[in-house]
Amino acid sequence: MTKKERYAGVIAYFETQVPIAETELIYNNPFELLVAVILSAQCTDKRVNLTTPSIFAKFPTPQKMAKASFDDMFALIKSISYPSNKSKHLIGMAGLLLSKFGGEVPMTVDELVELPGVGRKTANVITSVIDQQPNMAVDTHVFRVSKRLGLVAQKASTPLAVEKELIKNIPSELVHKAHHWLILHGRYTCLARTPKCDSCGLQANCRYYNTKVLKVKS
Repeated sequence: MTKKERYAGVIAYFETQVPIAETELIYNNPFELLVAVILSAQCTDKRVNLTTPSIFAKFPTPQKMAKASFDDMFALIKSISYPSNKSKHLIGMAGLLLSKFGGEVPMTVDELVELPGVGRKTANVITSVIDQQPNMAVDTHVFRVSKRLGLVAQKASTPLAVEKELIKNIPSELVHKAHHWLILHGRYTCLARTPKCDSCGLQANCRYYNTKVLKVKS
């Protein structure tokens, strides 16, 4: 199977089986999504969604969040991973939104990564979810699934390398959706330790299944 054929098969499957693919983070505006994505680093979306309502109730705008004390923020997110760093990031992020971006969430990766707590992955999430820009955020799920399927080379050893290869081969108008396809597939089917290969609809297109799983079965 050529790489072009593999990509075509994977995309066709997801377009049919998962026509609507969205983030599982709950938000009402770009600022809330930014807060949620910062909190989601090394933390589950489920845990973030349990935590953000109280944050948004107390600090619904950058103006109010920028004035938050560390102790007040920490108390709200203490169940989240790395609450100390993330408390500082959220308060600092809100302050910089006010001082440099007029209180609005910028919509370019270069501007977003200037904000505390925002790296390339977070910036890609914000721009692809809010603005449908063809940016691919590579988290552990995207990294694992894209390699197992054979969408990217095994030698692609960094998130940036995986991102570039996916962007190169996925039609630009589908990149923002493909990000969610790969995440959701990794979260619920292509699990890290025990992938559910027997119930996966991508067996025919999957390099991992055809080179490792079938070999064991035979």
